[in-house]
Amino acid sequence: MKTAVPCYYHLDVDVSAERVGQVRRILAAHLNHWDLQTLVEPVCRGAGMLLEAIDEHAQDKHTSIEMWWNGQHLITALGGDDRHLRPDRHLRACLERIAAMSDGWGCCSTGTGSKVIWFSQRARSGERKPRVPTAPAPNLREGRKVPRALPVAVVAAPAVEEPRVLVAAR
Repeated sequence: MKTAVPCYYHLDVDVSAERVGQVRRILAAHLNHWDLQTLVEPVCRGAGMLLEAIDEHAQDKHTSIEMWWNGQHLITALGGDDRHLRPDRHLRACLERIAAMSDGWGCCSTGTGSKVIWFSQRARSGERKPRVPTAPAPNLREGRKVPRALPVAVVAAPAVEEPRVLVAAR
């Protein structure tokens, strides 16, 4: 069961080819800490694709990465200040792959001219396995045979105790 405690993480990074792997490991560590192991691979793959595209096409390499977990969805957003980067032109192939692998995605610009690209992943419950009927376990009588060497009266006879006398101390 996934935790319902909301979580937030923010990371500022100057994107370069060698930093992409580092950022992916950092994001994976936070997702593991939040007990979201099933989301590590798609989130790190999507963030890695966006970071590689930013490294290739953006002039300003400073990027902010944020992750929000609300108990059902994880939203990952990357924002950059490059006014010349056009998601419709430069990031089209990357955004098509993000759209195919995520539950939702979007792109918007802020009042300062920076652009934010986000995608979401829904936490899924564990893998469903088909239920197969199993044979019932044997009960105690079937599992352990009663020893037949002793007569039944000896096995079932109650132990005889001597009567106890209580003496009151004064």
